[in-house]
Amino acid sequence: MYTLNGTFTQQTNFYGGNDIFDLAEQYGTPLYVYNEAVLRERCKEMKNLVTYDNFVPHYSIKANTNIHLLKIVREEGLHADVMSPGEIFLAMQSGYKAEELFFIPNNVTKEDMLYAIEHNVTTSVDSLDQLKLYGMLNPGGKVAIRFNPGVGAGHHEKVVTAGKKTKFGVNPEYIPEVKKLLETYSLTLVGINQHIGSLFMDPTPYIQSLDSILEIARQFDDLEFVDLGGGFGIPYHKQDGENRLDIKALGQKLDEVLHAFAKSYGKKIQFQIEPGRYIVAECSAMVGSVTSMKTNGPVKYLGCDVGFNNLQRPIMYDSHHDIELYTKEERSTKAEPFTVVGNICESGDILAKDRVLPEAQSGDMIALMDAGAYGYSMSSSYNQRFRPAEVLIGLDGSVKQIRKRDTFEDLIRNML
Repeated sequence: MYTLNGTFTQQTNFYGGNDIFDLAEQYGTPLYVYNEAVLRERCKEMKNLVTYDNFVPHYSIKANTNIHLLKIVREEGLHADVMSPGEIFLAMQSGYKAEELFFIPNNVTKEDMLYAIEHNVTTSVDSLDQLKLYGMLNPGGKVAIRFNPGVGAGHHEKVVTAGKKTKFGVNPEYIPEVKKLLETYSLTLVGINQHIGSLFMDPTPYIQSLDSILEIARQFDDLEFVDLGGGFGIPYHKQDGENRLDIKALGQKLDEVLHAFAKSYGKKIQFQIEPGRYIVAECSAMVGSVTSMKTNGPVKYLGCDVGFNNLQRPIMYDSHHDIELYTKEERSTKAEPFTVVGNICESGDILAKDRVLPEAQSGDMIALMDAGAYGYSMSSSYNQRFRPAEVLIGLDGSVKQIRKRDTFEDLIRNML
C-alpha cells in the first residue's frame, strides 16, 4: 500500500500495520476503521485535564454509539451523557450504571422521562414546561436543569447551543419561576448544566461562559454538581497545519475556576464537562473505494462509494475532512483541484469541493479522516445503500470487526 496524499495514518501507524486494501477486501467499502490507541489517549487527556479531584468528564454517546467503543471509554473512567431512552439502553448494554449517566434531553415526551426515572438516571430539563412535566411524573424526586448562559460558540450556526438564538436551556431571568416549580412538586435540584456549542478551538468563550453558569449556581443552595458543558474542537485541517486546542492551557484556566468556586460555595461540589467529539472524532477514518474520475465542464470529479448516507457532516455543516489516497503501486501524479463526490443520487452528495489532490484511479482507496464523531451515528440507508461495517484496530495491531455491514435483508427487516 502506498500513500498518495496525507501523512496522518503513516505518522500514527493508524492502521496498525494492516494493509487497507486487505481490510477493504475482507469487510467491504465503505468501511469505518477505528484506532483504539487514539481513543484511549483522548480519554486520558480529558480524565487528567485538571487537578481538582471531584471532576468527571462525560462522553456524549450521540457522537458514536458503538458498544465496543463505549466499553473502552468507560474503562478509561469517563461517565456518559445520554439524549434518549435508546442511548440509555445502549449505555447500559455497554456496562454503564445508572449513576454514571446523565440524561440531557430536549423537548421529550413523558414516556422518555418515565424511562429515565424508572432506570434511576439523573435527568436534566431545559424549559419550565419540561420541569413541570417532570414534577408531575416524579414528585419529590431529584432533577437537574439546563440553563442558557448567554454565550454561544461553534464552527457552524447549527451547532451553537447557547446565546440569543438557540432552542436550548432556561434563561436566567426565569429562576424565580424555576424555584416555584421546584417547591410545588417538592423537587430537589441536584445539578445545573450548560452547553455553549460544538467544535471551539479557542478556549476563551468557554472560560468566559463559566462566569454565567457559576453565578446561576450560587443562586441555589447545596447543589451536588455543575456540568460545564464542552464541545471541545479537534484539528480537522491537519494537512494545512492547524494547531490543536491547547488542552494544557485550557486545563490550567479551568482548574483555577473550579478551585475558586468550591472555596466560595463551601464544599467540593462535583464538576462535569462534556468534551463531545474530542473523545472519538480522531480515532476513525471513513475508508472507501475510488470508482471514477471525470471532467464536466471546468470541474474535475473524483467519484467514490462514500455517499452522504455514510458521512453526513459535509452536507449538513459544510464540514472539512482531510483526505488521504492510497494505491497498490507507487506512482507520481500531478496534484490539482478535484470535487470529491459519493454515490448518492443527489447533487448535494459532495464530500469536498476544489480539494487539491493527486489524480487517482479507479481501484485506488480514499480515506476521510477524523470521522469518528457523528459519522456512523448519523448514517442511514438512503438510496437503500448499506450502512458500512466497522472495525477496530487494537493496541497490538489486531483487527476486530465491531459492526457488520448491512445486508439486503436489513433493508426490509422491520417492514410488515
